[in-house]
Amino acid sequence: MHAFRNSTTLWVRATILSVGALGACATPACTDPVPPGKERVTIRGRHFHLDAALDPGTREKGLGDVTHIDPDGGMVFVFTSTRPLYFVMRDCTIPIDVAFLSEAGTVLAWHAMVPEEPQREDEGPLAYENRLKKYSSGFPARFAVEVAGGTFGELGLKTGDQIDFDIAGLKARAR
Repeated sequence: MHAFRNSTTLWVRATILSVGALGACATPACTDPVPPGKERVTIRGRHFHLDAALDPGTREKGLGDVTHIDPDGGMVFVFTSTRPLYFVMRDCTIPIDVAFLSEAGTVLAWHAMVPEEPQREDEGPLAYENRLKKYSSGFPARFAVEVAGGTFGELGLKTGDQIDFDIAGLKARAR
C-alpha cells in the first residue's frame, strides 16, 4: 500500500507540473508550438505569433517596408516605461491595426492605420515625419500590438479588453 501511495503521489506531482507548464491556457491551440523568435499573443481568443520590438531601433522601424502580414502575424512593441505613445505609418505600404496597451495588457485605444504617401524626393526626413498622421495611445501605455489591417474590427476589439501575453518576460527583455 505504501508503494501505491508513492506512485499516486508521483503521478499527481507529474500531472500538476505538466498542467502548470501550460500556464492558464490548456487548450490545444495554446499548446501549439510558437515559432522561434516569436511571441504568443492572444486577442479575444485568437492566437497570434508576433515579432517582439524590444529595442529602440526595432521599435522605430516597426513594420515599415513590410508588404504582407500573415493572418496570425504582426509585432508586439515593448517600451521600458509607461508613457503616452504615438505611432505613424512611416514607410508602410499596407493597412495595419495598432492597439495601445497598459502595463497590465489592457487595451487603452486602437486604430486602423492606413498607408501614407511615401517620402517624396524633394521632402526632407523632418518634413516627411511631420506630415504623417499620428495615432495616439490617448493614455500612458507600455505596449503596442500591430496586426494586419482589419483584424481588430473583425475580432470586435474594444477599449478595456485584455490581451494575453508574457508581460513580465517581455518587460524584463526590453531595453
